[in-house]
Amino acid sequence: METPRIAVAVVTMGNRPAEVDALLESVAKQDVPPARIVIVGNGCPLPEFAQRLSLPGEVTTVELEENLGCPGGRNVGIERLREFGDVDVVVELDDDGLLVDADVLRRVRDLYAADDRLGIVGFRIADELGETQQRHVPRLGKADPMKGGYVTGFLGGGHALRMTMLDETGDWPGAFFFAHEETDLAWRAVDAGWRILYAPELLLQHPKTSPARHAIYFRVNARNRVWLARRRLPLVLVPVHLGVWVLLTLLRNRSASGLRAWLGGFVEGLREPAGERRAMRWRTVWRLTRLGRPPII
Repeated sequence: METPRIAVAVVTMGNRPAEVDALLESVAKQDVPPARIVIVGNGCPLPEFAQRLSLPGEVTTVELEENLGCPGGRNVGIERLREFGDVDVVVELDDDGLLVDADVLRRVRDLYAADDRLGIVGFRIADELGETQQRHVPRLGKADPMKGGYVTGFLGGGHALRMTMLDETGDWPGAFFFAHEETDLAWRAVDAGWRILYAPELLLQHPKTSPARHAIYFRVNARNRVWLARRRLPLVLVPVHLGVWVLLTLLRNRSASGLRAWLGGFVEGLREPAGERRAMRWRTVWRLTRLGRPPII
């Protein structure tokens, strides 16, 4: 088996300089160094990381004039790696995360070397006390965060993507800006026959947060949910999926202003173009269901 060449990509808005330094220092301590590191400034300037932190491998910085959102910034990093043409797997990490263990990249390399249809590897996300929020476990219900295996999705905060998979499925849905971009990519990967592995031994330490901390959360969460269904589901499942999520939102939401923003985003998702429609096959629906998460939930 060939040894995959690993790159690390980080997207930052420039508002967490100390956290980015700590993350990059944890990358530098890996017992298998990355072949390349790409750091994208999402609408912000970047310092000279390589000289200041003694980073391994080739370090490339990209400064964008505007913030393209999480998926848009990641696409820029992926495209730069694609231009180099010498990387097989990209590990994408949140800019406020931390690799506690020194063997993470080696484990990622070995997982991909052992399975040529492994497309995505999801990390376990835990805070400094070792607690994993339930929303960070890629399974329904109160699932054990330490139970690994094949799943239907992954966490954006820490994961690895095979470059040849991206060449086949396409990159992140840049128009989403924030929310549900992982599901869009995961569904395309599964539909193309790639496997998604949740590997809890791969730990990214990350502060405990709520997605609702972002002012745009409720609106784009609803808009992107509608776009996701319109883009990826068989037509008969679109109203089922959206109906389930309207009901769940009404039951869960305790904020009147948040609910108004969510409903506004839902209407926006129905009215605005969702992008290319490439609905998954019914055998993919069955595969997702067998893996524990039918695409109506």
